[in-house]
Amino acid sequence: MKIKNIIIASCIAFVAFTSCTNLDEHVYDKYAADEFYGTPEGSDVALAAVYAQVSGNWDGVGYAGADRGWYDLNSMCADEQVIPHRTTGDWELDFARLYKHEWLPSDTFINNTWSWLYKSIFNANLAVSQLTKANADPSKIAEAKVLRAFFYYLLIDDYGDVPFYTENSITVDQIPQKSRAEVYAFIVNELSQNVDLLSSTKGGNYYGRFNKWAGYTLLAKVYLNAEVYTGTPKWQECLNACNVVAQGGYSLHSGIASTTSPLGFKYYELFGDVLPDDETILAMFATANVVSRNILTVRSLNGPHAQALFGFSGWNGTIVPKPFYMAYNDSDIRKKQFLVGAQPGGVNYTADVASLDNPGAAPQAGVRNAKFYPVTPMDGGGASNDFPIYRYADVLLMTAECNVRLGNSAAAKSLVDLVRQRAGLGVLIANPTLDDVYNERGFELNWEGHRRQDMIRFNKFLLPNEFRGTSPAFRKLFPIPTAALNANGGLHQNTGY
Repeated sequence: MKIKNIIIASCIAFVAFTSCTNLDEHVYDKYAADEFYGTPEGSDVALAAVYAQVSGNWDGVGYAGADRGWYDLNSMCADEQVIPHRTTGDWELDFARLYKHEWLPSDTFINNTWSWLYKSIFNANLAVSQLTKANADPSKIAEAKVLRAFFYYLLIDDYGDVPFYTENSITVDQIPQKSRAEVYAFIVNELSQNVDLLSSTKGGNYYGRFNKWAGYTLLAKVYLNAEVYTGTPKWQECLNACNVVAQGGYSLHSGIASTTSPLGFKYYELFGDVLPDDETILAMFATANVVSRNILTVRSLNGPHAQALFGFSGWNGTIVPKPFYMAYNDSDIRKKQFLVGAQPGGVNYTADVASLDNPGAAPQAGVRNAKFYPVTPMDGGGASNDFPIYRYADVLLMTAECNVRLGNSAAAKSLVDLVRQRAGLGVLIANPTLDDVYNERGFELNWEGHRRQDMIRFNKFLLPNEFRGTSPAFRKLFPIPTAALNANGGLHQNTGY
């Protein structure tokens, strides 16, 4: 069960978000607006409205809390997962079209993600304004600005040139579209000026919030992809940011065998209830039916299989493509998350999938994933597993990648080896290549929202797979949604759409 203060904080977030129009009537009658947001309680209310968007819930709202939003858009166009249409008629074709790189500007995923991110930016702008006018604690103002930078980073990563604004007084049809490079420069500047102002506290009241270490991890991510965004690599800058995170006292969580883990190893505690703070840098909070939910395993398992395990039916949706599954070494403890062959409930999953869309996959075709093995509270609508946005294994592999790209692969070897050894594998026999780093990122971080970005940075995203040929270059960006173009005549569509 999650600790009490986390639940309380999350409930405050939802109350603040859903009843913000009532604050004028019921809070400001006791405090002047500036006085209220300058108090510790008022500052947390302003920030809670922004964090509520990270957890989100249904209809594509949130980082990874429910389906048909940012997580699905960025994960199912990569090589690690897809929901096929089934020969029984289950599941629409939209997920398969993502995997086959056939999405359109009018697609729900495209619009949901765009709408969520701009709603989040609106809330972040509001929080920055409220906290600044109230002369709130500088760390709280910095936290709001870092959150805003986080959302803009996700925007330019997906859409390239995007509408940009920092004041909510402007109407949608007047928001100017800025180049990816311009917004990147804003993000770097905002983070550079604010991450050192963030609290260095880990866990407790800062579980699920941007502290200094999460802020520097975000800055590292932005620098890691700078060449994609601007044409100019920033490997040394990324390495510098990772080195700051390394001062935060993080380490890899234990991977030893565990009789209390359904998957047999303590490693899977990283994807359970309250995530261990030895490795977790930033988590998305979830408690099913209260604050978001984690649907990832429930959505993957076949109905009778989930019924036998948990007492409720699975959705028989997401599968792991066979080539991705087959790339894992049999000795790798991370392969335990994948389910293939005979299972409880009379289910037998096959690794081979003949079709994603026409006529579709057979009901039990496809490897399933139980990485986020459901924790209570849970039901057929999802589970209460928190979601790791950033963790230290990612930072180690970013550090390794930067060293390889800077010509110092010898310095990268021990870092990659640490991740491999935790997984029960031997050390690399030679200094890592870029392919070694890329492969290890896939093995370690699958289903955590990083794969599309990694594939683009390593020039793997456009390569053909078992269900499509080589993709055109314009697919490295998603289109501006049709609804956004209709609302703002000053926007230009991305090339190819």
